[in-house]
Amino acid sequence: MKVGFIGLGVMGGPMAGHLAAAGHEMTVFNRSFQKAEAWVKANRGAAKGTVREAARDRELLALCVGNDDDVRGVVAEALEVLPSGAVIVDHTTTSAKLAREMAALAQAKGCAFLDAPVSGGEAGAKAGQLSIMIGGEASAVERARAVIGAYAKAMAHMGEAGSGQLTKMANQICIAGVVQGLAEAVAFVERAGLDPAKVYDAISKGAAQSWQMDNRWATMARGEFEFGFAVDWMRKDLGLVLDEGRSNGSRLEVTALVDQFYAEVQAMGGRRWDTSSLAARLRPGARKES
Repeated sequence: MKVGFIGLGVMGGPMAGHLAAAGHEMTVFNRSFQKAEAWVKANRGAAKGTVREAARDRELLALCVGNDDDVRGVVAEALEVLPSGAVIVDHTTTSAKLAREMAALAQAKGCAFLDAPVSGGEAGAKAGQLSIMIGGEASAVERARAVIGAYAKAMAHMGEAGSGQLTKMANQICIAGVVQGLAEAVAFVERAGLDPAKVYDAISKGAAQSWQMDNRWATMARGEFEFGFAVDWMRKDLGLVLDEGRSNGSRLEVTALVDQFYAEVQAMGGRRWDTSSLAARLRPGARKES
């Protein structure tokens, strides 16, 4: 297909790379044009200087940008040139309200909009093994399925516009609670004088097992927090979760508490540490930066 890709960051760059490798005719745009040029040198495609140029005549336009306002601006510009019947696939984590707004805007222009946030982090993007939660029209999902499959190990159509984002919020709620539990367990093990590796071997095959335990227990115990999804991004996501929770009446006490703990990590200077850095605030000598 003729595919455009907007946003070539740590997630978007590898995702777009899988599309090029799958043989799609690619145009790409990034706010830093140098990054788009570097992507073209490593892959097949054409770097464009504006969203409009990258979107022109594309059958499918994928986005992986920063926040609601970024998506709103990109979609408005792209719809000026996208042909009727084109599908916009937004992989940005945003509010469900924004997804519904963009779906209505696209429909008015004869196009379709899918909210399709991802889970799997930078490693999943590089490996083409992301899990993708999709909201929007079923017919548009089917048209986009073969394209999305280039970087997905699993994709699920969750329902109408906004459903993908709501599902991603549930994903982040689960992660927040699990990572905080692991952080407390690692700190407890250290203070109890136990060997973290032996404790992991003892408990990781039972009910306590999780992806986070398997992939982050040892690094948390060593105080290593350079593994992808940053605290700043997690706080953005949890802000969306808590806002939605206030709207629909959900009780999110643990999520709200963990969000405050991430604020402490930011104050320690850990804005770019990965989400497992909740363990940092529990380590001996942890302190906040002024």
